[in-house]
Amino acid sequence: MNNTTNVMIVGVGGQGSLLASKLLGHVVMTKGYDAKVSEVHGMSQRGGSVVTYVRFGDKVYSPVIDKGEADYIISFEVLEAARYLPFLKKDGKIIVNSQEIDPMPVITGAAEYPENLLDKMAELGVEVSAMDALALANEAGSQKAANIALMGRFSKFFEDITEEEWLKSIEACVPPKFLELNKKAFYLGRNS
Repeated sequence: MNNTTNVMIVGVGGQGSLLASKLLGHVVMTKGYDAKVSEVHGMSQRGGSVVTYVRFGDKVYSPVIDKGEADYIISFEVLEAARYLPFLKKDGKIIVNSQEIDPMPVITGAAEYPENLLDKMAELGVEVSAMDALALANEAGSQKAANIALMGRFSKFFEDITEEEWLKSIEACVPPKFLELNKKAFYLGRNS
């Protein structure tokens, strides 16, 4: 039987989805899994909705995740978590940054940002692991590390991948001048 784990990483352009998916792909490949990482889909410029897929297991043939197939959704923003909820499996989990970024219809006044989305997801029976990744990233030294703080929280769901293995993958994926900042953000997220 081929057990494949399906992870969607969602957010808005400029939040670091690409680095997060690269990090996850790297760490699972070092553990010997076959992994497929999709390209970024969506508006890669700041503000547009962005999604990447990471699938890993014994043998993976496609990076694409269909509705109802995601084991995990890692969301850098609350509304994006709600937007991609139909992709989550029945027993799937959402790891979400509690940050709310107004999309263009809210900015222009054509719509209002939906209220209590985290509560509404929990009421649907979804396991939601929410955290203020932006505050942790600022504590680490830069709000740009919120993606890695969120990956730190996500890392707790994989007991077979050690903290040391995650850190080695961060070293492989992050430029040296940002390494200590990202390691600190990872620690803060993992231990929050």
